[in-house]
Amino acid sequence: MSREILLLVDALAREKNVSKDIVFGALELALASATKKRIHEEADVRVAIDRETGDFESFRRWEVVADDDFENEHLQVPISAALVEDPEFQVGDFIEEPLEPIDFGRIGAQAAKQVILQKIRDAEREQILNDFLDRGEHIVSGTIKRMERGNAIIESGKVEALLPRDQMIPKENLRIGDRVKAFLLKIDRQARGPQLILSRTAPEFIMKLFELEVPEIDDGLMEIKAAARDAGMRAKIAVKSNDPRIDPIGTCVGLRGARVQAVTNELAGERVDIVLWSADPAQFVVGALAPAEVSSIVVDEEKHSMDVVVDEDNLAIAIGRGGQNVRLASELTGWNINLMTEEESQKKSEAETAAIRVLFMEKLDVDEEVADILIDEGFSTLEEIAYVPLHEMLEIEAFDDATVQELRERARNVLLTEAIVTEEQLEGVEEAMISLEGMDKSLAAKLAGNGIKNRDDLGDLAVDELTEMTGIDADRAKQLITNARAHWFE
Repeated sequence: MSREILLLVDALAREKNVSKDIVFGALELALASATKKRIHEEADVRVAIDRETGDFESFRRWEVVADDDFENEHLQVPISAALVEDPEFQVGDFIEEPLEPIDFGRIGAQAAKQVILQKIRDAEREQILNDFLDRGEHIVSGTIKRMERGNAIIESGKVEALLPRDQMIPKENLRIGDRVKAFLLKIDRQARGPQLILSRTAPEFIMKLFELEVPEIDDGLMEIKAAARDAGMRAKIAVKSNDPRIDPIGTCVGLRGARVQAVTNELAGERVDIVLWSADPAQFVVGALAPAEVSSIVVDEEKHSMDVVVDEDNLAIAIGRGGQNVRLASELTGWNINLMTEEESQKKSEAETAAIRVLFMEKLDVDEEVADILIDEGFSTLEEIAYVPLHEMLEIEAFDDATVQELRERARNVLLTEAIVTEEQLEGVEEAMISLEGMDKSLAAKLAGNGIKNRDDLGDLAVDELTEMTGIDADRAKQLITNARAHWFE
């Protein structure tokens, strides 16, 4: 039997192109499975095969558990009983008892064969997958082998991959036998079927297609920094040149548009806007909104948003059909873009100025004239008045030294009082809620005043409830609620 085992392992390892260790492991599991059938289905059996001689030993195992946790006599031994045998035993240890060699017979041998073949099939599959991954390919090219419930199974060499229905370009009619390219979205090693999951709608797909068409990208002379897509309709990519002699947009377009046309053809006619990337976010957004012309732009770093002003003639172009242009520009740049006309911008500016004026008049106890002087000099918060370098405030011609010192003192007193009130309101508030991404102490205090003191309370709110309660915008409210619920799914 020992010699037969060694010969069997050697033959299977060669035939299936897998390591001997995998075959030995499969054989041990198979022998353990067949042994269990002779003892009890719930028994825990371990088989150890000597890799040199082929001899094997079988053991039955029981886990040592606390007396209160003892549930199954076939798998467990209570600690009180285990200590009678050996006072060294601890909960979590295993008691092993050697088994007499068993003649498996025809049925046992058949069961062992099935387990071995399944394990080897799994090992073969893993080996094929690893060989594919070692090539470092991001785009999978292959032929549609079959369709399953709207999903396409694509054969690429020895590998099968899954292109789910929701990752296909809308209105694209793929049929069995069609050759397709797709981006390798993820690898699902637990899947029973194809483990490679593909996408033709991911923004990364268009970036990789351009890399195939534009050799300058592979050479490092230029790069694609970002992409955003409305699959099958329109896309935007941001390009950057690493060589001043190269025009990145013209390079991607190609001679007579050949390069961009090749990508468009692969993406079922998807129109591609090529945008010049800029390290300056405002300049990047202006480029991303093309072909619309931007009149002015106001950046709000804290909210990570921009108010973009365009004239009436350009508003419809900037928005695009169904909001497509501004949505793609926002996805490409990573900034929230608020489009508005000159008139809307002026109204918003006046409203913000009025709100700051009221704040200064109430909190600093000053008249409208002083408040307006502060606003004209660029101050918009009490923190700026309290902690801006003294010499900057002394440069304000309308104020003398005493006025400046008084304003700074009043601002600091207000901030200190508010900080004390905030700390009092935060008593009993969950620390994990205060440290949530997007949360600050003043907002947490406002929520606490409404009885919201932990992540679960916050997670139970609807977006409109949170905005009404705190006055924050809907995007921030939505993100905060998402962050608060995150621990539910961990």
